[in-house]
This record gives sequence, C-alpha cells and structure tokens, in this order.
Amino acid sequence: MLRALLCLLVLACTTTALRADGIRFWKKQSAVKLSAGLAGTLLDFTNNHGSDRRIFSPALDEKRDLYVYLPPGYDGDTKFPAMLYLHGLAQDEENFLDFVVGIDDAIRCGKFPPLVIVAPDGSVQGKRELFIKGSFYVNSKSGYFGTYIMNDVWGFASENFALRPEREARVIMGASMGGFGAYNLAFKHKDVFGTIVGIMPPLNLRYGDLKGNARVKYNPADFALRPITDRSEVLARFHYVVKIRSKQILDPLFGATFDPAEATDFISTENPYEMLTRCGIRPNDFHCFIGYGTRDEFNIDAECESFLDLAECIGIKPKVVVIPYGRHDIRTAKKMLPELADWLKPLIQPYEPPGYVAAGPRCAERATVLNRMKSAAGGLLKP
Repeated sequence: MLRALLCLLVLACTTTALRADGIRFWKKQSAVKLSAGLAGTLLDFTNNHGSDRRIFSPALDEKRDLYVYLPPGYDGDTKFPAMLYLHGLAQDEENFLDFVVGIDDAIRCGKFPPLVIVAPDGSVQGKRELFIKGSFYVNSKSGYFGTYIMNDVWGFASENFALRPEREARVIMGASMGGFGAYNLAFKHKDVFGTIVGIMPPLNLRYGDLKGNARVKYNPADFALRPITDRSEVLARFHYVVKIRSKQILDPLFGATFDPAEATDFISTENPYEMLTRCGIRPNDFHCFIGYGTRDEFNIDAECESFLDLAECIGIKPKVVVIPYGRHDIRTAKKMLPELADWLKPLIQPYEPPGYVAAGPRCAERATVLNRMKSAAGGLLKP
C-alpha cells in the first residue's frame, strides 16, 4: 500500500498525470467547456462524455477513444495539412486536451500551422493507468499497436477528413513514449510522414556506457549499445523516492516470460537509434525536431545526444531544443512549444489553404474567450 501511494504521488508530479495548472488524478477533464472556447472544433470519438463514439480497431479487436481537432476554417472540402499526436507513458487520449487550447490559440494568432490533429488512445488497456504500462506504439504481446495506429487510426482520419496527400504536409508528433512512437513509426512509413516531432523522446533504448550502465551522461568515448538482460534495472528515479524499473516497461511487451535474447532482438529492431541505419534514413527524408531537458529522470538527454551524434554522421541535422534543468514533465514540454511553432510554421505553410486566415477571436480578445470557456454549457460538436 505504501508503495502504491508513493507511486501515485510521483506520477502526480510528472508528465504521467499532471496538467499545467494542477493535478488531475484521473478525473475526466471537461472537454465541453474546453471546446466551447476554441476557434477550431474538437470532435469527440470517445466514451468520455456521456455517449460511446469510439472507433473500432480491427488490429486490437476492440473500440478505442480518439479526439480529432479541426482548425478554424475547416469546411470538409478544402484539404488541410495534418498531424498525428501520440501521448506518453501512463497517459491516454485525454493528454491532448492539455495542449489543444494553446495550439488553437497559436493557430488563430498565425504562429502555428492550421493542422487537422488526430489524437488516439495508445494505452495498453484502453484507459489511463496507475501503474506504468506502455504500448510504445509497436506490435508486441500487448497488442498490434503499430498496426492500430497506422491502419485503424490514420486510415480512419484519411477516409473521413480532407487531408493534404503530400507526406510533407503530414506531421507525426509525440511526447515521451509518444516521441519514441513518432520516430519509430515515421521511419517505418517514410511514404506517410515528412516531419517528425519528439518531445523528451527515448530515442536509444539500448543506451549505455562500456560497462552497460544506462544512467550515465553521454560520452562518445564511453558509449556502447547494451543488451537487455536485467528486469530489475532502474530506468528512472523521481524525487529520490520511486524507481521505475525495466520490468515495468518490458513485461507488457513480452508477457510473463522474459528471454534476454528475445528482448534484446526486439528492442534492437524497434530502437530509433538503430533504425537510422537499418532503415537507410537519409539526410533529406524528414524534417526532425528533438526537445529534451538536461535533468530528465529517464536520462533521455543522454539518449537523445547519442542519437544526434549518429544522425550527424549520416548528415541528418534535426532542430534541437534543450531546456536547462528541464525534467521529464509537462512543464518542460510546454517550454519547447514556442520554438517548435517557429520551426514548424514555415515548413507547413506551403500546404495551407491558399490565402488562409484563421477565423475566431483575435489574440487581444483571449481574456474574453477564457471567461466564456468557464461559463459555457452544452455538448461537444458532434462529427
């Protein structure tokens, strides 16, 4: 019981259960009020708000939640650029609601491209989890999550919304586990996405020094890919109290039995660091964004730095944003968003509708909009 309470406390202080303005503790956010203040439209394909509109996934053989954001001016006929947004570990599709207001505001201010954004549920059990389990958006013993995302979710979006067909007009973005998923899926589907965004992404799951220690800072002279052999290995420490161990990540992927050789082969195949060369990623294949903090509890900064070194050897030069003293949390993630917007806007602008001007209130009226959000009533706009 004590361990469970400590885990809950730490998760509340990290990206797995934190809103920017307070602790959510698994309470469903009011998307009704939130959507009322948007210039764009938030479509509800979930079971979160009174009726079940979930999409069916043949890959998982079950219904799954999904939010779709339509930018101001979307009319169903004019084709818009699009983004697939993947949430992090121990989260679900509701994580997108933490960001949608800021994205909507940036679009109407002309600082962020007008994207149709598709935000699916990638949790193992179809709900936010108290104890850490992650699909990592790959096909594993947890389910065919890679197929679910690309066939079921992206297929649904492509069939039902007016999206630009060019890969350069399509972005795949994720935070934490979702950042891993963004790079992993983009490398596997080079014909689908032209831009990859990773926020605190674990890009080298086999990172370590020459002694196999995964929790050291990156030193090119003391770096080696390590085998996956220890289920009890500590991957992260939060506030010196709770440790996240390998088994919490590996067990959902491999089941009750654990074979080190099988685990190493699987992780090697799915590891973005190793996929760079195995998938033959070339300098002009993608526009890449990588952001991380220098005090990441999962040592993501070291993983990213090893990835960036290999990318540079290939001639790939991602946009990199480093947050000094940044942790593995939502506050650090949000600090990266202004630079992300500045970088992404000119890349996507050629694929915006001709003469596009965002509808909705001007930036100066934002305070009025927020007040209206607080008092709004009624349901979500329905698809």
